[in-house]
Amino acid sequence: MKRQVVTATPSRREFLYHSGMGLGAIALSALLQGDRASASPLAPKRRHHAAKARSCIFLLMEGGPSHIDTFDPKPKLADLHLTEFVKERNRFEASMNTGKRYFVRSPFAFRRAGQLGIEINAKLRNFADCVDDVCFYRGLQATSVNHPTALYHLNTGNRFGGDPAMGSWVTYGLGTENENLPGFVVLPDLAYPQGGAGNWSNGFLPAHYQGTPLRSQGSPVLDMSPPGYVTETQQRETLDLLGQLNRSHMRRHPRHDELSARIASYELAFRMQAEMPEAIDIDSEPQSTRDLYGVGSNDSEVDSIGRRCLLARRLVERGVRFVQVIVSGWDSHDYIEKAHGSRLDAIDRPMAGLLKDLKRTGLLDETLVVWAGEFGRSPDNGIRGGGTAWGRDHNAPAMPFWMAGGNAHRGRIVGATEETGRSAVEVVHPIQNMHVTLLHLLGLDDARLTYFAQGRDKQLSQTGGELIRELVK
Repeated sequence: MKRQVVTATPSRREFLYHSGMGLGAIALSALLQGDRASASPLAPKRRHHAAKARSCIFLLMEGGPSHIDTFDPKPKLADLHLTEFVKERNRFEASMNTGKRYFVRSPFAFRRAGQLGIEINAKLRNFADCVDDVCFYRGLQATSVNHPTALYHLNTGNRFGGDPAMGSWVTYGLGTENENLPGFVVLPDLAYPQGGAGNWSNGFLPAHYQGTPLRSQGSPVLDMSPPGYVTETQQRETLDLLGQLNRSHMRRHPRHDELSARIASYELAFRMQAEMPEAIDIDSEPQSTRDLYGVGSNDSEVDSIGRRCLLARRLVERGVRFVQVIVSGWDSHDYIEKAHGSRLDAIDRPMAGLLKDLKRTGLLDETLVVWAGEFGRSPDNGIRGGGTAWGRDHNAPAMPFWMAGGNAHRGRIVGATEETGRSAVEVVHPIQNMHVTLLHLLGLDDARLTYFAQGRDKQLSQTGGELIRELVK
């Protein structure tokens, strides 16, 4: 692959502007080239190999959901309940926990679902209908038990941040199928995840590949229409004049890439005024579809997550390559029955609705859906008091993960953890191999998807990885 010279990183002012939620800022962060550009950096590109999936929806459960209490039940913990747990602790764990620790059983009931009778949390009544379309992977391991570094690792491959996010790599490798919308969209919760916008940064890739966050409340995008006194013709003439002046300036400063990107962003904002309002108008969906996702539910959390999941479907069907939906609130160090219970109630209808809707519309084969947190949770806890206070700490050696769609296996469990859920013991792989597998399912080869930066060819897996073949048909 031809090596490219890395330009200067965006200034602090530009970064803050990219973080805005107005249409102009949204367009600037997406940085698509205009219709008149001879070679758009986000034009559709040839895949490295054949693949069914054309886009990805990544459901990120921020805070670290417990695999033991969701999709990987451990009956042994009932026998060990409140017996002392002894293990060699790392420095982080030692600093967090000074007293004795005890095994804690799951406070949740489980049910069997699907043709194979795969066990899942009984609260997931709607999701139980989707189990035959899902591949549950129990062999994945994180490397950090600190939220920001673990999130950066999951999202960018680099625990210290600063590198491109998965969505940035995917859009860099595949381009976009709709030049009137951003190629990589993020649908955060009300508060950003730990580590903030670094979780969807373009890193050292050109700014065209940066993730575009939309608002979680109210209109996802502000300022979608010009003021009433400005006509479309006037706006077009203004942009033409501005473009003419900027291009004249650019001829005198040909290496000023930020100016080129800004010109393109104005053009994108103009085009988005026509397409973005329709794309985000979930109220135009039939009532039956909105009900499927839980939109309009009396539970505000169900409604919020349902709206974002439905918006994710509307975006990928309009050509957006990568959409990340972030659901926070999984950091249950205590009162896990209440805390995890409320999260499970909130995600059940929306994520089941997403899978059912994608399957109903024929989009599931073309859309890879991924569900994961930044790490799992431990089988033990330092609290020996009443049952309602029990919780779980961070756990890197085992974590929950599932995927559906594309060429991923369906209705299957891959890998296993030991009898208490502390560590993965079968088909064990690090996160970098998950990244390689995700790219593979989208038709990309991690070893070939590189970008020359900081003196070497870089890739999502950082130093290379291997495909988790058991997850792929």
